[in-house]
Amino acid sequence: MAFQCQRDCYMKEFVTSVVSCCPAELKQEVNGKKETVKGFNVILQDTILFPEGGGQPDDHGLIGDVPVLRVTRQGAEAVHFVGSPLEVGQEVQLKVDWDRRFDHMQQHSGQHLISALAETMFGFKTTSWEMGRQRSSIELDTPSVKPAQLQALEEALNDKIRDHVPVTLQLLSIDDPAVGTVKSRGLPDDHAGPIRIIDIEGIDANMCCGTHVSNLSQLQMIKLQGTEKGKKNKTNLIFLVGNRVLKYAEKCYSTERSLVSLLKTGPDEHVEAVDKIQKSAKLLQKSNLGLLRDMAVLIAQNFKSSPQRGNFFTLHKKEGDNEFMNIIANEIGTEETLVFLTVGEEKGPGLFLLTGPSDAVSEMGPRVLEMLQGKGAGKNGRFQGKANSLARREDVAALLQQRCTQGEEEYRKIPTKSPRMTRMIRPMKRHLNRRHTMNFMVLQGLVNQKKDQGHQPRTDCWENRDLACSDFFLSGPPSIISRLHLSGVLAGGIRAELLRGQVVKVEDEPPVEVAVSVQRPVVDVGLLLVLLHAWHPAAGAKGTAFVISP
Repeated sequence: MAFQCQRDCYMKEFVTSVVSCCPAELKQEVNGKKETVKGFNVILQDTILFPEGGGQPDDHGLIGDVPVLRVTRQGAEAVHFVGSPLEVGQEVQLKVDWDRRFDHMQQHSGQHLISALAETMFGFKTTSWEMGRQRSSIELDTPSVKPAQLQALEEALNDKIRDHVPVTLQLLSIDDPAVGTVKSRGLPDDHAGPIRIIDIEGIDANMCCGTHVSNLSQLQMIKLQGTEKGKKNKTNLIFLVGNRVLKYAEKCYSTERSLVSLLKTGPDEHVEAVDKIQKSAKLLQKSNLGLLRDMAVLIAQNFKSSPQRGNFFTLHKKEGDNEFMNIIANEIGTEETLVFLTVGEEKGPGLFLLTGPSDAVSEMGPRVLEMLQGKGAGKNGRFQGKANSLARREDVAALLQQRCTQGEEEYRKIPTKSPRMTRMIRPMKRHLNRRHTMNFMVLQGLVNQKKDQGHQPRTDCWENRDLACSDFFLSGPPSIISRLHLSGVLAGGIRAELLRGQVVKVEDEPPVEVAVSVQRPVVDVGLLLVLLHAWHPAAGAKGTAFVISP
């Protein structure tokens, strides 16, 4: 059947009766989220509210005082979804949202006119179309539309509007011979009743279920906004009709006035002014990136030079990026330090980087990812990714700090046979090259020489341990420390200079302390202590403990 809205598209109010009302649900999108609304499906004796179809959205309106949220077609019936129940058999008054209806009429009739002239003038057939909330598009069966063709088409369209061409409606039975002479993409499987033909006099006759204007002059004007690449080698033609053109012009004028105020120039100079601003912004951005890189290097160097640096470093920089974090991590560059860096909004999304000892990073990386609600991955002592929220960044830092502290404490609990060693350096795997091996051979030779002289060195648990830190403090009996200090260079791998106390040769003087700097990456702590004990055969005596502090 044809609904009243299809017989008379200009009817704004209508009295009818309720045929049925049953509970139902409607899935709709609210503020970008899909929600399910409970309500009722109402079928009326007839309706002036158009159910969606033919590329045209449905009408909105009222049944009495009850808003109609959705209208769909099911066979020969129009189903109205409402939030409140209606009594079956009662007489109700329908009222259509006219602004929405007339906008749809303008866009739909405009589409018919554009499709007809595009095919007549250039042979571009319409394969589909879409009516959007702000703009509409027609899919043309052509790989491209030239600018000159677009301009000629727009001029022809508006000429037809000014010609005041009538648009008429015909209702034909399905077996009418005239049905075969009109354009059609086919009828729905559940179609029932007569067939509607929309005839633009002398221009186009097309099968259509939608609502239309009665004369092309009511379209006011058509603006073709351009084309976009479509699917399967087709082109999408973007257009506005009638009131949408006026709204677009009003929006453009408002934007132009704002730009005049911001740029302090006339409309004709806006492009040039914006171009200058963009170039200036690029230069500033480049300068800022350079400053950020320099800042990253200084931050890392400041941490490395601090005597209280510890084994954990964390930093958040709102303006930073991946490169900023990588520079800091690479500059710190030690497997002994766990580094946690973040950039972005403090409570919003951002980026993060976790580097350090492979075991710690592998263990803590997934936990960091979970706490920051992010996505990422890691390997070889690096774990990085995107965080949906940095709100718990401080909690993550506290957790990592705790992990570092616990790791150090657990290491210090390693049993040792030498109670006089109050602190140990964390061992690391040996990475020896030929040069290092030669140094160890020199150390071992000195130890063997002392053994031959009758001194028994104390090796305790220090065998097979490596020293990887760049510097440390050594305290012990002055006679031994003096040997280390005065020698200047120990086996070519260690340098020492007096830091505190006075070097004397009297063994009952208070211990002195020297600063020791490792000149090569790996030095065997065991051999160093064996050598020290070999120099001082009474290592087990009171006051002869050696204390190493990183």
